[in-house]
Amino acid sequence: MPTIPPAGFGTSGHEGDTCVESVIEALELGYRHIDTAQMYDNEREVGQALKRADVDREEVFLATKVHPSNLAADDVIETTEESLERLGVEQVDLLYVHWPVKAYEPESTLPAMDEVRERGYTRHVGVSNFTIPYLEEAMEILESPIVANQVELHPRLQQPELVSFSREHDIETVAYCPIAKGDVSDIETIQSIADAHDVTPVQATLAWHAGREGVSAIPKATGAHIGENLEGFSVELTDEDHEQISALDRGERLIDPDDAAWNQ
Repeated sequence: MPTIPPAGFGTSGHEGDTCVESVIEALELGYRHIDTAQMYDNEREVGQALKRADVDREEVFLATKVHPSNLAADDVIETTEESLERLGVEQVDLLYVHWPVKAYEPESTLPAMDEVRERGYTRHVGVSNFTIPYLEEAMEILESPIVANQVELHPRLQQPELVSFSREHDIETVAYCPIAKGDVSDIETIQSIADAHDVTPVQATLAWHAGREGVSAIPKATGAHIGENLEGFSVELTDEDHEQISALDRGERLIDPDDAAWNQ
């Protein structure tokens, strides 16, 4: 199974020159996991950043996702080719099914994901926003191993059963919204832990993610926050710190699938 760099850089919501400059800065500061998607409409900008950054392509773990509207078998193949063209690469490291909705049909979509891997368009196959039943079904159909499931994950939504199931099956859990859109700064427990380590609540939260087996995180940021987030992954929390943050789970979801971008 691949080693997915635990400190990832998310690009959801990044547009135009801001996207290009932010990805360049992230790469040159040391991020080696860049996450984009057809849905984000910024693959071309991410590709421009990859070319301009003073980092070899081989050092970067690059992931993108097939839009839910493009999950019919022929569309998976055609739009993956289009993604590669926009990114300016011959292959991505990880290609996800973005959401198991809209054009998603397991019996046709998943063999198409195998096909793009066989063609060399992606090194690995992943899924996003899959529950345990969806994962079990996909594991039965796919010939390729599922290397990652990207889901909303933060101190208020920890999805422990899903993370545990994934870990047991060698599926990395990639956390989006890992700092709850910045809301972790308002959680007293995290603020206290951050103060004890002389870091920010965001950095303490990313340190908590980094300390969890089988979990990677892809915070998005611009400006000074790009470097600050990266530093957070290196903060060492105590076992008690981890336990206190792990006790904050409330099952509070920030992304409602009914209101997600694919439905707009």
